[in-house]
Amino acid sequence: MLAGKIILQSGGETYRVEDTMMRMAAAFGIKNTHSYVTPTGIIFSADDIEPTKTKLIRISERSTDLEKVALVNSISRSVSSGEMNLQEALQQLKELNTKDMAFPLMLQVAAASISSGCFMIMFNGAWDNFIPAMLAGGAGFLGFIYFHRFFQVKFFSEFLASFIIGLLSYLFVKIGFGHQVDKIIIGSVMPLVPGLLVTNAIRDLMAGHLVAGLSKGAEAFLTAFAIGAGIAVVLI
Repeated sequence: MLAGKIILQSGGETYRVEDTMMRMAAAFGIKNTHSYVTPTGIIFSADDIEPTKTKLIRISERSTDLEKVALVNSISRSVSSGEMNLQEALQQLKELNTKDMAFPLMLQVAAASISSGCFMIMFNGAWDNFIPAMLAGGAGFLGFIYFHRFFQVKFFSEFLASFIIGLLSYLFVKIGFGHQVDKIIIGSVMPLVPGLLVTNAIRDLMAGHLVAGLSKGAEAFLTAFAIGAGIAVVLI
């Protein structure tokens, strides 16, 4: 369940969580297991243990950390192949659960800035809009991280971040620093777009996890709505 919790909190798919938990349980001799996973909780039951035990873990925070997902998968494979025993696996998972593997803040902002400029070019923007898109995208992403520390509801931090992007893009064009406000805005909001959520929602729906797929799709829709609303307020 700790392995499943780490995967789910790090942006992994629902089917991956269930598959990992059941494979690890089978490797430790618990063959008959049942799991039910949603984006906000994990229920796991082991019928081979008398009396039957069922446990629940509540998932309150989710982020994107694919390195943690890969490391949990590596531990799961080691357990399944018999290379790692129960105590070693539990110790490594506990260490991984408490470890902060995120890139430094300024590196994240720099990556968001560069990708914003590149996305603007990809959407057929002119090269003289590259630096404005970089500045607007970096400022918006920095604002998203900053506001997210104060607002527990992700919607508001995404709305304010897109508002900053729209305002800066408009001001840059107004003073003649950029010329295509639409291209600058489109490129700058791309680091905020919920690409992983959309991908996981479609993957879970295709795998038959309807509740998880629909809930992730709804979360992606709310994020897209927040981004659009923030830009719309500026343009109006």
